[in-house]
Amino acid sequence: MTGNRSRATTIGLTGRPLLGSYFNDYFNQPSKAEIGTMVAILEVGAFVASISVGRIGDILGRRKTILFGSLIFLVGGALQSFANGMPMMILGRIIAGLGVGALSTIVPVYQSEISPPHNRGKLACIEFTGNISGYAASVWVDYFCSYIQTDYAWRIPLLMQCVMGALLAVGSLIICESPRWLLDNDHDEEGIIVIANLYGGGDIHNDKARQEYREIKMNVLLQRQEGERTYYEMFRKYHKRLFIAMSAQALAQLNGINVISYYAPLVFESAGWVGRDAILMTGINGLTYLASTVPPWYLVDKWGRRMILLSGAVTMILSLSAISYFIFIDINATPALTVVFVMIYNAAFGASWGPIPWLYPPEILPLSIRAKGASLSTAANWACNWIVGELTPILQEWIKWRLYLVHAFFCAVSFVLVYFVYPETANVRLEDMDQLFGDATTAMPTPAQEAEVDSLMSIRSPVPSLDIRRDGRGPGNFTADNAIPGLDINPPDESDSKTQDKPEGKSEGVGGWISRLTQRAKGDGKRGGGGEYGRLQDRDDD
Repeated sequence: MTGNRSRATTIGLTGRPLLGSYFNDYFNQPSKAEIGTMVAILEVGAFVASISVGRIGDILGRRKTILFGSLIFLVGGALQSFANGMPMMILGRIIAGLGVGALSTIVPVYQSEISPPHNRGKLACIEFTGNISGYAASVWVDYFCSYIQTDYAWRIPLLMQCVMGALLAVGSLIICESPRWLLDNDHDEEGIIVIANLYGGGDIHNDKARQEYREIKMNVLLQRQEGERTYYEMFRKYHKRLFIAMSAQALAQLNGINVISYYAPLVFESAGWVGRDAILMTGINGLTYLASTVPPWYLVDKWGRRMILLSGAVTMILSLSAISYFIFIDINATPALTVVFVMIYNAAFGASWGPIPWLYPPEILPLSIRAKGASLSTAANWACNWIVGELTPILQEWIKWRLYLVHAFFCAVSFVLVYFVYPETANVRLEDMDQLFGDATTAMPTPAQEAEVDSLMSIRSPVPSLDIRRDGRGPGNFTADNAIPGLDINPPDESDSKTQDKPEGKSEGVGGWISRLTQRAKGDGKRGGGGEYGRLQDRDDD
């Protein structure tokens, strides 16, 4: 590769230097350390935000968190676009990182909570395609801005992130709040309206919508009896789910995608593509990467998560091994073959370990700790992202072609973990994940679910948990319709909304105990307070 690389550099500026000349001149030729700090500081900000946004998302709600995250990102982008020095640029990167961390955590949570089980995976994969379309667009913006002979060559690409942030902020004002968050915070009137809009064509009397309401509300009430939603309790009760969520996000980075993405221009320069042509090839690679994210739309809910992750890991192992091998033997065809296998690797990642790790955490975590758990998994992603970015230049100098074998090893680890530990969650309702994992104190699986769990999970507790929802009429016969006597999980209607502020009598039995317990945990238990959807008696329902 060194021969072609030398030929490319004798022709003139190549790759990123071509785009960065005006940037370097404006900032007085910053050192590599300063550039590295400027790049990595965004990931530090994203890590900090992803750690803290779990609690914030539970307090403010999913929609408001998306709004504030996009506004923070907008401010950070503006500071970068109009930076008059390196301190202002770094400050803008930190603030933008906070917005990125918040959005990358809360958006998948929101997506999972509003999606029906039969196409939850498809919608999450479409979201990832939107993510990669932004990456591909950024490369093409860089390419076209390379023709600008002023400081706008670097200011315009930075300004584009402000446009995207503003669009997301406006969109957050239009979308509905998560119905699961609404019911978890006793905004029952708003919750049934949102559920009716999502599942019942806007009719709050629709049977499917009301059944969905009952299932979610029952799950909310039962989870509250498990105690405080602290991080300690989260690790104690749901350590296996957290391990899966965090490992999926961590391995998505350790599998090497950013090593390939960061250095794609240099790879293409080594193949003889110089100057703007190197950026053009990177843009074409971005389009193939984008195209690879489309097939999972149609496969993730049919094949399931496990098959896609397993096949993707195998393909990435082979691709990375081939890249390492051809760089080692250094033949005339090495540059061209390297480009081919880089594209194959990118396509395999885009179809598997790109979208699925963003889907897994919010769908396997229970509502009571979903935002907190998702924040930890996203933090694992950003932490590993930063580690890979910091170590890659050092490892490339020390171990050279062996670097790709290191990431091939992590792909092999990914295959083993998925095969032995990760369950199949396709077409499983969020409220049924407790039965799939069998780690919640309020759920006991049916015989059919028991068989499915045994086939998908490597370790299973021999002692079943107590199911207080069972009505004694046969194994597995528990639904929202057979809920605890005395526990009201029916959706509010016009008559309910008129009397909701009246004192409630103390009902007897287990249902009454749970009702009193949940009221103590959540305050006075009034529904609809602070909501934005209006009271039911103010609506004209057919």
